[in-house]
Amino acid sequence: MKRRLAGLLLGMALHSPALFASSTTEAAIAADPVTEKRLQKLSEELRCLVCQNQNIADSNAELAQDLRREVRTMIKDGKSDKEIIDFMVTRYGDFVLYRPPVQGNTLLLWGGPLVLLIGGLIALIRYQRRRAERVAAEDKPLSAEEASRAEALLKELDNQ
Repeated sequence: MKRRLAGLLLGMALHSPALFASSTTEAAIAADPVTEKRLQKLSEELRCLVCQNQNIADSNAELAQDLRREVRTMIKDGKSDKEIIDFMVTRYGDFVLYRPPVQGNTLLLWGGPLVLLIGGLIALIRYQRRRAERVAAEDKPLSAEEASRAEALLKELDNQ
């Protein structure tokens, strides 16, 4: 029991300097409102690779925290926003961007819904036209022979 407690205290002592250093660095950057605004803007443009439907500003995943830390470090090193984004894309691919660019390989993702919508509208219009033609063809008046035959059938039903 004493060994476990000693191990736990040793672990806490070893991890606490890293926590204090990290919070000190974040506090120093947060003290500069321009840098903090820039960090927030960049964090909203980068997707959390774990959550996939959140940006790294909103995610609490460990990887998102690491990415925010990496962005802070690059801001501190004086890198431009474009350099930071390019670094992230090089490292993780276009998927890391919350709004990926329109390229040849993403064209289907961007244009696919529009193509499906237009195709659906064309199919609907063609169906409606064919249906209207069928209804018009079926709605013609009866010939004299058909009318007399219908009258005979109705009289036959009335007699029964």
